[in-house]
Amino acid sequence: MLEFVKAGGWMMLPILLCSVVATAIVVERFWSLQKRRITPDNLVAQVWQWAHAGVLDDKRVQGLRAGSPLGRVLAAGLVNRNHDRVVMKEAIEEVGRHVAHELGRYLNTLGTVASIAPLLGLLGTVFGMIKVFTVITVQGIGGDASVLAGGISEALITTAAGLSVAIPTLMFYRYFSGRVEGYVVAMEQEALKLVEVLHGDREAGEAEEAAA
Repeated sequence: MLEFVKAGGWMMLPILLCSVVATAIVVERFWSLQKRRITPDNLVAQVWQWAHAGVLDDKRVQGLRAGSPLGRVLAAGLVNRNHDRVVMKEAIEEVGRHVAHELGRYLNTLGTVASIAPLLGLLGTVFGMIKVFTVITVQGIGGDASVLAGGISEALITTAAGLSVAIPTLMFYRYFSGRVEGYVVAMEQEALKLVEVLHGDREAGEAEEAAA
């Protein structure tokens, strides 16, 4: 592996750095974007039960806010539960935008890595071909074959390395982007259920069934 890196020339260093950054982000996003951490099951039904039992106090709302991103969105509505639907929805939407931004953390960096890795590989290819043509210019077509082969090898290795980093990185970027969008939609639906339940537009049984 080390010989492979050496053969690719100095352009392999930024490509390897991109690989390390992408790997770290992918591992972190897999850990952070677990469903149980983002949208716990039956949360709306639990909130309704608290409200129905008359135990939905500020302490429970604070615990809900600290528990999960969905909890933060629901807590924003609960803080304004004594106001009308419009105020509750505005508060939920405002917090929802912040939560959606946090869920997409590091994804721009992942997309950037997917974009620049093949360009770095292409740049390494250019440097390798420059080395080849420099030898040909100085020594002619019959010049040192090892130098010519080294330049061509450097060009091909950097291209392959750049693509090897970019392709899986792009796949994970698309996957996590879709996952975040799915969570955002799910949180919007759960928040709407909460507003409907608290304002009597949906029966408790329907809310529990929908949240189950």
